[in-house]
Amino acid sequence: MPGVSEVIDCWFDSGAMPFAQWHYPFENGAAFTENFPADFISEAVDQTRGWFYTLLAISTLIFDCAPFGNCIVLGHVQDKHGQKMSKHKGNVVEPAEILAKYGADATRWYFYTASAPWLPNRFSTEAVAESSRFLGTLWNTYAFYVLYATIDKFDPTLHRLNYARLGVMDRWIISRLNSLIKFTDNSLEQYKLTEPARMIEEFVNELSNWYVRLSRERFWAAGMEQDKVDAFMTLYTALDTLAKLIAPFVPFIAEQIYQNITRKIVAYAPRSVHFCDFPICLSTRIDEQLEKDMGFVQKIVGSGRACRNSANIKTRQPVSKMYVVTDTAFDQYVDLIKNELNVKEILLTGSADAFLSYKLKPDLKTLGPKFGKMLPIIDKHLKEADGNALHKELMENGKINVSVDGVKISLEKDDLIIETDRADGFAVNSDATLTVALCTELTAPLIEEGFVNEIISKIQTMRKEAGFSVTDKIEVYYTGNDKIAEIFKTYGDKIRAEVLADLSIEGEKGFSKEWNINGEAVTLGVYAINIASPNE
Repeated sequence: MPGVSEVIDCWFDSGAMPFAQWHYPFENGAAFTENFPADFISEAVDQTRGWFYTLLAISTLIFDCAPFGNCIVLGHVQDKHGQKMSKHKGNVVEPAEILAKYGADATRWYFYTASAPWLPNRFSTEAVAESSRFLGTLWNTYAFYVLYATIDKFDPTLHRLNYARLGVMDRWIISRLNSLIKFTDNSLEQYKLTEPARMIEEFVNELSNWYVRLSRERFWAAGMEQDKVDAFMTLYTALDTLAKLIAPFVPFIAEQIYQNITRKIVAYAPRSVHFCDFPICLSTRIDEQLEKDMGFVQKIVGSGRACRNSANIKTRQPVSKMYVVTDTAFDQYVDLIKNELNVKEILLTGSADAFLSYKLKPDLKTLGPKFGKMLPIIDKHLKEADGNALHKELMENGKINVSVDGVKISLEKDDLIIETDRADGFAVNSDATLTVALCTELTAPLIEEGFVNEIISKIQTMRKEAGFSVTDKIEVYYTGNDKIAEIFKTYGDKIRAEVLADLSIEGEKGFSKEWNINGEAVTLGVYAINIASPNE
């Protein structure tokens, strides 16, 4: 038979899908009405002139409306250099290899967080490896809970999370959890994926690196006092809720966490996390002021760490004091900041003049064209003026006013170059709302305490490397350094209490390792009592 000369674009077959799949209008009218228009469609950007267009064109012609409520456009996957993947270029990535090495969850997580869905993605094994760090942090937090819940035989079904009696750290992470639920739910309702995924990542980092790290001693406490129960219940609530929240994003790790901490314990729990309801935000548990306050505390701690880094002082080395210049109140968090930064004293001061001085210079690029020959006079005025007073005026008003030959001139931030000098004995970190100055002078007792903290850290590392349980009692041995031996003799009780040691003695036994502790070479050994040591 001769072919038909008039052939319509084949994409119009796909464009007829909304009604053709039901054989409408010839039958199935109810089914068509119930499912039209669709909530959303999704395809890559190349369908803009294909399926997306023909769907819209046919539906508009026949039904006078769009056939979908939302259209999620996906960008193309490129190689790590931004080039289109092609076999003949040799720049394709074998999906099976990626899945085998990093898993489906890590691969999915990369696409959620790398960029907005409609933008092209530069895909590589390195990119997936980087995104998989989030899953590692989540898994380590889950493993921490399982480890200590197992040691203490903690059963969350025997307790209740009593919000009224919770401490500030517990209330903060519960508030952050409910803020996360609210944001994620609202985002998914709007078909947004990248924004909630990134906030989930931020929450997991805060849960691990702030809540758990600052609450560890509560889990290590002997017995099962109420504060320890509150810590367990708070962390359990966060992990159980988080597993349900992330199930649509990373289904496999969510299922594994749920099965082990919820399904195994709670008899009436659904048999899969994917049969659970999506978490509901408890708005009464959101404390916006507490979240804001804790965010500022984290900023202070971050500035303090920056000061330590600039002065090359480790966190395990105590320092005497730190000054904080800010208008934001943080009194109730002083002890938290001291413990986190290993600082003996936090001092609030109204001015940074004692440890920081400012010099303001004209920026030739902006002021040159504006003032020309007046520039040298402006420069002279800035040099002779009180730099700290000028800087304060600039921060408060966004500009400074100077008088040059009787003419008033306003200089804005972009017109000026700001140079800072710090006083001797301080490391300083500063921005528009916060200045932190860390005293860098170390006394002999502080240095000795730093040695103690380093020794404790090394022994804890060796316990883990030797395969000892966190509850195993041990003996500690040291040899090869008189200074370290003196530290053990003076601070032995503290070291033994921290590392669960019954004995610390000069000699060599058990699992041994050479260390350089603050420039002092020493050999340490750990031996588990009543357990065969790996080196025995």
